[in-house]
Parts: sequence; structure tokens; C-alpha cells
Amino acid sequence: MPRRSIERPARTSGGLIDMKTGKPAEKQPLPALCERIRFFRERAGMEQKALAKRIGVTSNAVSNWENGRGRPDVNLLPDISAALGITLYDLYDIGDPSARCTPGEEQFLSRYRQLSAGHRMAVDRIVDTLLQVQDAESCPPIRKLTRYQKSLAAGVGDPTEFDGEGEPIYLYSSREVDRADCVFTVNGDSMEPKFRDGDMVLVSRIPDAPDLQRGEIGAFIVGNETYIKVYGKNALESLNPDYRPMRFHDAETVYLIGRVGGILDPSQVASPEDVEKYRLLHPDGEPF
Repeated sequence: MPRRSIERPARTSGGLIDMKTGKPAEKQPLPALCERIRFFRERAGMEQKALAKRIGVTSNAVSNWENGRGRPDVNLLPDISAALGITLYDLYDIGDPSARCTPGEEQFLSRYRQLSAGHRMAVDRIVDTLLQVQDAESCPPIRKLTRYQKSLAAGVGDPTEFDGEGEPIYLYSSREVDRADCVFTVNGDSMEPKFRDGDMVLVSRIPDAPDLQRGEIGAFIVGNETYIKVYGKNALESLNPDYRPMRFHDAETVYLIGRVGGILDPSQVASPEDVEKYRLLHPDGEPF
């Protein structure tokens, strides 16, 4: 019985036969990624072997990519882009969103390019300042109070000169800080255990009527010294029982500085960086 033969079409340049149709297989287009690897490699004047060495693969791997017989692992794409001196946006032939400008930005750039070098420098400085201000606006709210160098229970000299002896202190805003006007340092143990030696206390000034109520704690000037005491009946009292009350009739003069609001936590003192931001937003300062 004669052997049956299968007619085979002549091979084409591709050399592949579609077994379903018996016709030469149509040449499949290369994936865009493969084409662009080849394009950028050739543009860079680089051999496949050189590219392979830079990214740590074999030259056969690069050849397979460029011929569509495989694709690079996604983890290699950043290395491929770096080796070819391009971005991932270039490799995938897509626009870089960060590089796009709005019509307004395009107009600004067009006008900026028309400026002289000196005027461009002036614009650059303005932009730098605005960026600094924008950064400063994100800073936590800060209050500028007055810190008096003379400790409570230490001499201050003439009480009429009291207002001129302070220096600014910058504190992060809080309920207690916002109610205060100045800061004093406690000296001594007469108000222990609530207030200890070295504590900084927040004081609200009372410039008009002495509206401090009995039992409240205030800052006072007695004679030639300043004190933190409890306002009692005709006397200033200490929390430490070892100290006797200070009777008003025994003192030369008694002045109320203000109401003591509480102890200042060191964490409430603004950092130098935030103080600089505050000063940038308040170049003329604020009244104490």
C-alpha cells in the first residue's frame, strides 16, 4: 500500500508553519517593551553583552528580550533604565506625569525665560521665600511670652522697672500657655510639694483690679522681692508648713504681678527650628 504523504508548503523566511492551517505562521509584532530596549540600547551605542553585564544577566537573555522570546523580570526594569540612561516612563513610552505643566505653568515658564539673568535671580529668591513661608505655616502654633530673669523669691529692685527686665520665650500653644503672659522661675522650697525649686511657672498678668481670689496662687512683689504664694486673708501663705504666712501689715508694700496658671513643661518650649519659622511669619515680632 503506497505511503500517504502530507503536502507541506514551502518554508518562508520565518520558517514556522501553523499546524492548524498548514500555512506559514504570521510574524507576530514585538512587544513594545522589547522594541524599546533594543532602540535605547542601539541609541546608546551599546552591545547586548555590555547591557547584560551592567544588569547582571546573560547576553542571551537580552537577545531573547529584543526578539520577543521573553520579557525581563519586573525587578530588572529599574536597572535596565539606569543602564540605558532613561526613565521607566521612557522605557514604557508613556508621559511622565510630574513633567506635565498646566497652561498657567507653561505661561509662567514662557515669561520667566524672557527675563534677564538678574531678574530670574530675583524671581528665584521670591520663590525660595514663599516656599519657606509655606513650610513655616505648617509649624505648630507658637505663643511668644516674656520670661523674667529674676526668680520668684529673688530680689527685683525697683518694682516700677519690673516690666523692662524680661526676654522673649517661645512656647507651643496650649490652653494654659494661651492664658499666660509671662514665665517665672521658682526659687526655693516654700511652695513644695506643688512647686519645686527651678520650676518654670506660667503667670497671667493682672494689670487692673486685683481679681485674684483667696486660695488662688499668685506671683507677688513684697518690698523688694518677688514671691509665688497663696493669696490668703491679709497674708501670703506658703504650701510648705515650715514657712510662716507673710502678713500684709508687716510688709512695706505688696504688689500683685499675676495669677499662677501652672508649671511649664520643658516640652512646651518651641524648638529652635520652629522658632525660626515663627520669626519668618512674624518679622516684626509681637508685643509681650
